[in-house]
Amino acid sequence: MEALLLTHAAATLVMFGVILIVQVVHYPLFSKVGEDGFAAYQTAHMRQITYIVFPTMTIELLTALALVFWQPAMMPTWQVWLGLALVGVIWLSTAFLQVPLHDALRTGFDAAAHRRLVRTNWLRTLTWAARSVLVLAMLAPLLRVK
Repeated sequence: MEALLLTHAAATLVMFGVILIVQVVHYPLFSKVGEDGFAAYQTAHMRQITYIVFPTMTIELLTALALVFWQPAMMPTWQVWLGLALVGVIWLSTAFLQVPLHDALRTGFDAAAHRRLVRTNWLRTLTWAARSVLVLAMLAPLLRVK
């Protein structure tokens, strides 16, 4: 049970770090790439970032689901369900907002699509921030001195 919870927390905290860098540094710098090389840059970005975010997001989702079925005794039920709901918000935002905007940018830089990507990505950034606080609260009973 501890391994499940630790894996879940690790995936969430890794994704929070990734999304912070993407939101604060990476996405704003898209506008500095230049129009000539932007389509190739965007395609490479999508391919390479997927190697990091897809496995980590999948681990986070699967462990959030597992916690619903194998809930640790010391964990309140509301934490488990809130955690899963927040994962759902992240996946829905990714599928219906960020991925389509990234696809739109594959053909070249579009200032409106870029602004919308940066703006809508705050939803994922804030949701992962909330999840990070939540998983640290979930871990707190494990960290208490026995």
